[in-house]
Amino acid sequence: MTVILRNVRPWGEAASDVTLKDGVITAVSPARADAAIPDAATPDAADVVEGNGRILLPSFSDVHVHLDSTRIGLPFRPHTGAPGVWGMMMNDRRNWRTAETSVADRATACLGAMIERGTTRVRTYAQVDVDAGLERFEGVLAARETHRNRADVEVIAFPQAGLLREAGSAEVLEEALKQGADVVGGIDPCSLDRDPVRHLDIVFGLAEKYSVPVDIHLHEPDQLGLFSAQLILERTKALGMQGLVTISHGYGLADLPANQLQDLIEELAALDVSMATIAPAGQPLPLQQLAAAGVRVGLGQDGQRDYWSPYGNADMLDRTWQLAFTSRFRADELIEHCVAVATIGGASVITPQAQRLSSVTDRPGLAVGDPAELVLVEGDTVTAAVMDKLPGRTVIHAGQVVANGLELV
Repeated sequence: MTVILRNVRPWGEAASDVTLKDGVITAVSPARADAAIPDAATPDAADVVEGNGRILLPSFSDVHVHLDSTRIGLPFRPHTGAPGVWGMMMNDRRNWRTAETSVADRATACLGAMIERGTTRVRTYAQVDVDAGLERFEGVLAARETHRNRADVEVIAFPQAGLLREAGSAEVLEEALKQGADVVGGIDPCSLDRDPVRHLDIVFGLAEKYSVPVDIHLHEPDQLGLFSAQLILERTKALGMQGLVTISHGYGLADLPANQLQDLIEELAALDVSMATIAPAGQPLPLQQLAAAGVRVGLGQDGQRDYWSPYGNADMLDRTWQLAFTSRFRADELIEHCVAVATIGGASVITPQAQRLSSVTDRPGLAVGDPAELVLVEGDTVTAAVMDKLPGRTVIHAGQVVANGLELV
């Protein structure tokens, strides 16, 4: 089926008609002045989507989300988490089994809500440990299967409780990889497991054994975070895993002295190690420096109204607003860059061979030959769309409409 998006504004620019076929954009032309007049070039079998002047963007890519812990759609509950990663993890462990619905049902509902709001590319964590075994992992796989024709989903086998504190943790992680996990995860090699060499040996050893990428949560502060990042970079270089490693969060890196931060950014670029952020409060990632160096950066929602945090609403347009706000951006160019990070930036984290951002002014993803992973949003400008977050959206995956008006098709 050919799909024609009529009267849309790519990246908020001039009105255009955009043709989609076989999952890619095949034509972009000026919008016809009178759409009521038949066009001989329009295929008889074409499905026409009226854009009505809406903005056309690449669809969102959520590259850091925990679908296995979400409570989106369930009754609100008070936050009971204790400070620190271990305390929060133990709070989650005490509560996740007593949720009103199963992991599979919650993950499926949340993923559906994400798609409805414009996300068609997802990299999600699934906690695997001696408490949950593969139960949470299997729940996320079920959600992916339900929405297999609406979004592309990668699943990270994630050792939230570390790999060394509880006997059997590494074995559960490996079993998830045997069962088809797409990415192997790690977390805070120094502050959680207190043995970064052993932790990273396990993670990178499994990555090499099963030929999968690596994604490591790094909450560690300042110089400790730098130390762990350098160890990650060493292993990336030694194993030839350029383009296959992501550091998520990297909270402490923005607190580094300027010279150390710039040196680290240059090394990230040289080894093609990407970063994923959730736009946290506090010191933000230096998006402009990372873009100038050519470091791939993506955005994610993290946990969504779960046992870790009451925040999150399945809407990546809202999280894009948060990225711009926490980055203290006001200029349209920089706010639009946040949209680019949340769309094409994230897509390049998931698929390093895909198109990448080349600068803060780059607005790719809507040319002939680009994947037809798209979203139509309401707004006078791209910045206005970010500020207003209006519901009039149409979501396209693999060239076909999969959601409209915040409802799945």
